[in-house]
Amino acid sequence: MSERSAPPGGLALVQDLVNTLDIESDRDALDTPEGRAPFGLAEDGVASARALRESLRATLLAHAGHPPHREVTPLGELLAQAPLVVTVDPADGSAALAPVDDGPLLARIAAAVAEAVTAGTWNRLKACEAADCHWAYYDRSPAGRGRWCSMQVCGARAKMRRYRAKGA
Repeated sequence: MSERSAPPGGLALVQDLVNTLDIESDRDALDTPEGRAPFGLAEDGVASARALRESLRATLLAHAGHPPHREVTPLGELLAQAPLVVTVDPADGSAALAPVDDGPLLARIAAAVAEAVTAGTWNRLKACEAADCHWAYYDRSPAGRGRWCSMQVCGARAKMRRYRAKGA
């Protein structure tokens, strides 16, 4: 839905996972092998990936100042199960959290969140305010007050609804 540029670092993985569900059309990319492939998911991992996706969506809605779209497992509870390790770059001594191995999606998401928290970019990843969208987007606005994934689509629809509600 969004014409916005990709978020920095590992947040692209988080955004891509959240955006596997098109709420408006009710199409879920995780239903197909092609949709699961970018995440390294087998069919037996879809239920846990969906739970993670919806917990992420609720968190991204909170980043934008909105209530959760539905009851979900708190993201912190899910991420606490992620197998991570502290890595240290021998060249410059910088440290980071990384998945124990490349496999589990949960660990890769947890590492991406940790990277974004450290970089100060985590709260800029948000979910669109539109109830029929909730698409993840990275808010690059100077004040960090973006509300929609797309001003041309969701923003325009919201403004038109407000205009019509005024009776104009």
